[in-house]
Amino acid sequence: MSDVGNENWETANQRALASALAAVRGHLSHRIAQARDDAALPPAVQRMVDESLAAPGGESGAPPVSPSPPPAFETLCERFHLSPFERDTLLLCAGMELDSSFALLCAAANGDANRPYPTFSLALAALPQAHWSALSLEGPLRRWRLIEFVTSGGLVSAPLTTRPLRIDERALQYLTGIEQMDERLAAVIEPAPRPHRLVESHQELARRIASEWMRAVERLPLPVILLQGRDATEAAAIAAMACASVELNLRTLAAHNAPNNATERQTMIRLWERESVLGTSALLLDCSEEEDEPSRGAAINDFIERVRGALIVFGRDRRELKHRRSVALEIPRPTAKERQSVWQSAMGDFVPRLNGHLAMVASQFNLSVPAIHAAAAEIQVDDDPPLDRLWDACRRQARPRLESLAQRIEARATWDDLVLPDVQKQTLRDLLVQVRQRAKVYEEWGFGAKSARGYGVTALFAGASGTGKTMAAEALANELRLDLYRIDLSSVVSKYVGETEKNLRRVFDAAETGGAILLFDEADALFGKRSEVKDSHDRYANLEVSYLLQRMESYRGLAILTTNLKHALDAAFQRRLNFIVEFPFPDAAQRAEIWRRIFPQAVPTEGLDFERLAQLNVAGGNIRNIAIHAASLAAESKVTVRMKFLYLGAIVEYTKLEKILTELEAVKWEC
Repeated sequence: MSDVGNENWETANQRALASALAAVRGHLSHRIAQARDDAALPPAVQRMVDESLAAPGGESGAPPVSPSPPPAFETLCERFHLSPFERDTLLLCAGMELDSSFALLCAAANGDANRPYPTFSLALAALPQAHWSALSLEGPLRRWRLIEFVTSGGLVSAPLTTRPLRIDERALQYLTGIEQMDERLAAVIEPAPRPHRLVESHQELARRIASEWMRAVERLPLPVILLQGRDATEAAAIAAMACASVELNLRTLAAHNAPNNATERQTMIRLWERESVLGTSALLLDCSEEEDEPSRGAAINDFIERVRGALIVFGRDRRELKHRRSVALEIPRPTAKERQSVWQSAMGDFVPRLNGHLAMVASQFNLSVPAIHAAAAEIQVDDDPPLDRLWDACRRQARPRLESLAQRIEARATWDDLVLPDVQKQTLRDLLVQVRQRAKVYEEWGFGAKSARGYGVTALFAGASGTGKTMAAEALANELRLDLYRIDLSSVVSKYVGETEKNLRRVFDAAETGGAILLFDEADALFGKRSEVKDSHDRYANLEVSYLLQRMESYRGLAILTTNLKHALDAAFQRRLNFIVEFPFPDAAQRAEIWRRIFPQAVPTEGLDFERLAQLNVAGGNIRNIAIHAASLAAESKVTVRMKFLYLGAIVEYTKLEKILTELEAVKWEC
């Protein structure tokens, strides 16, 4: 604030407000002097009237004071385009709250000791340049809720012009120099968090937003900025920088706090528009969570269409407006180079201890700037080895959005747990190498610039249940030290047109942050053969498959599809996969090897005949079930695991499979 002589702005503002109130008090006194016999006034009121009329400047009261910046009441009048009469009416109401003499003067001016309050009737009679349009709902006093009618105490039926008037609390606070948001908004609209340093691509986007607003100043209203992205924190930082460059304060509103009720929504809009003027503020409407509730779309769009002023709308989905000019912008993900720069800044002196692996971390984890700083903050100076700790911290930062969309599998299986033919094992190793080296191949060696298909690696694991498809996915996740998520198809597939694609997009977008491994179990349920188009249902089903193909190719991580029915998958779909791994039903030698590895070292066993057990014609998953059942029986009997328990377990498993033990499987059990 600027000083006025030896006074700061707050003091000068109070003096200016007192001077303006004195002028209004003078108008009241003049009205009283004209309308009554002097002897009829109480002495206290008579004294006030005399003092007011005798003050320097006559009716104008105290000499005017002109602080710089201007006093709050002048700024308010200018911003809301108040006429002199509307200004004095507002000050009349403010005087009731700030000066005890106004109540007595109002009672005397009203000619009724029981009416010690301002009314429109009194304002029209006492204040100069009066006009009836000040009572209009569209006039600034009522449109912007600067004043309100008091309707308590049986006054609802009273004529509008004789009802008591009261200044709104937010307007009164502004006049006195207090910056405090209306309490009806403060519960849901918050100041934007302190912005972090933006990467260059996001700085450029902030400059673009500011430029759009600056160009539109001469042809109001401002366009709505529609920001599409994945991270609300990034959106808030970009919006804050854009607002700062045009000298606006940023406030945020979560879309779920916008009322469903039309009347309540209109009240919130009007209060916010007033707040945006008083506080020179812009609003960031965060729709990222609200998009999970399609039923709220109409209410949110109505809010966006009606609110005026600087408005930025953030969401994951593209939004179309019918009646409001808008500018749609997409938030780019920071490039690996930009992320590496942020990492270097966040890690500081710790960088040399990472032995040049920071580029690998930046490439693997597509984290936002705040998430990078949060992960870096987890690393302690004495951590050893620091890369492992940093890698795990990045995994934790990448999880939150995906946790609600898919099931995270704790990857415990290792490469040694896999019992597969050499061809399949080699294919899995090749897959592992391609995932591990894709950053170098696509980014450093330039393959990414030669193709628009993306960095994703896709694989199909085909085979009967229990042949090791999920275990292989776990082993890959362990080797790569990445999270593994199983996609629940029942939560993805929707009978509503377009919803399946939207659900798939949310899964892929959430997974992008950490390059997690996505496991679409029994994928043939969703990705079956594309049918010939016979009706609209076939057409939309084919669109779902086409969308999936595109997203898998653009996904930066590894997507694994498992199926029991490889022949049910579209041939064109299979051609666009990077790897197809057939998981054959294990032969006797492989089953024996599975039996040898199935029991943890802590399990006490005695007299197990693995060659005999290998005669059970079941897959690895069934072998595990039999082993666990046998171990449970042995633990209950407080003895070691023996063949008789495995025989009982085999009977239970075969019953579940609706099979019976063959003669070969049933003989020579040493029970």
